[in-house]
Amino acid sequence: QVQLVESGGGLVQAGGSLRLSCAASGRIFGMNVMGWYRQAPGKQRELVATITGGGSTDYADSAKGRFTISRDNAKNTVYLQMNSLKPEDTAVYYCSARVFDTLTMITNQYWGQGTQVTVSS
Repeated sequence: QVQLVESGGGLVQAGGSLRLSCAASGRIFGMNVMGWYRQAPGKQRELVATITGGGSTDYADSAKGRFTISRDNAKNTVYLQMNSLKPEDTAVYYCSARVFDTLTMITNQYWGQGTQVTVSS
């Protein structure tokens, strides 16, 4: 199994910054893509940003220019630096990791428990 533990959420005023962290543990030998998703009340979960083991990144349009995803492979940790936050960024943010299981030859996607980010206007 894979465990993902997020931290860093909270309440911030519009224009402020937050940094989310997510530490992975367990059977993560085949871990490749890590990422952040978010889900606002009444909305579907959406991609925020992803990063591969080699450092290639991808961002949702809403995150480009404001958010930065990074990764420390030695610590099995992924970060999301969020700047210039807006009220519409308010959501539960979930860490995700895709791990290739060498026993089943299947790539599984794992999720953290989520961390609340609230941006006040």
